[in-house]
Amino acid sequence: MFKKGLLKVVLIACCLLGFGAASAQQYPDKPITFIVSYGPGGGTDLVARMIAPFIEKYLGNGARIVVVNKPGAGGGIGFSELARAPADGYTIGFLNTPNMLTIPIERKSAFTWESFDLLGNLIDDPDAFAVLEGSPFKNLKELTEYAKANPGKVTVGTTGTGSDDHLAMLMFEKATGTKLSHIPYKGAAEVRGAVASGQIMMAAMNVGEVLQYVKGGTPLVLIGQMANKRSVLAPNISTFAEQGIKIEMASLRGLGAPKGLPPAVYDKLVKAVAQAAVDPEYIKKAADMFAPTRFLAPKPYAAELKANEATFKQLWIDMPWQE
Repeated sequence: MFKKGLLKVVLIACCLLGFGAASAQQYPDKPITFIVSYGPGGGTDLVARMIAPFIEKYLGNGARIVVVNKPGAGGGIGFSELARAPADGYTIGFLNTPNMLTIPIERKSAFTWESFDLLGNLIDDPDAFAVLEGSPFKNLKELTEYAKANPGKVTVGTTGTGSDDHLAMLMFEKATGTKLSHIPYKGAAEVRGAVASGQIMMAAMNVGEVLQYVKGGTPLVLIGQMANKRSVLAPNISTFAEQGIKIEMASLRGLGAPKGLPPAVYDKLVKAVAQAAVDPEYIKKAADMFAPTRFLAPKPYAAELKANEATFKQLWIDMPWQE
């Protein structure tokens, strides 16, 4: 009797394993929802719509990806919805830093970065300081010296309290012992306008955004980028570290899915994302959009998120960005 029961259990398990393997081979057999936690037309939305056809290409099986915008709460609404979705491979989404890391630090949230199966990072847009042509600041040394001699007089525009731009400014203050004046705006376009009109002295902004505005005719000048090495889009601009200020800040845009994907589905998604990330046509399109590509496989991506989380937790203790 015991042997018959054991045999039955083994047969059922084999059938389930066979069904799982068959399902993985058929995956995807319905549209995949791609959640963007920000509004249409922004940088994350544009990259999502650009990369989706390449992921479809490498998934095969006639894969179809539908980009859905879920803006609000600094990305918190979209991240929460992604974390709550079924872990079946039919919901993926962009994970934007620092917001995905800082929201759980600032307040109670329905997610942390460990709520997701990481599929790989695609974009790494470093923060930078930019000034208008003719500014007295040609480099970070001149900026630091002026800021120390004139506490609070350097006005810095960012895309809002708690944004990567704001945190970049705070990290600069902490590293240099200076005090700047934070001027928050609703978006990068407003920051650009404020610098161009002379309302503020400097912008904390992503490299890609600065380059877009320069191409559009705004005479901005980068005086340093917060990358671990020079961005391929700005190879002539020295990093903060090269100028003696050892801080890094960037906006990572990686892909994730709800935690607990079936292993075969997870492997298929990870492989498709990795292939899409090195597709020459994708890389060219990203460069045309001033979206700096930096592919990280899931393990190194997780290591970077963990390290960044520790940095932001310490920054929150030292210089809380929410009043």
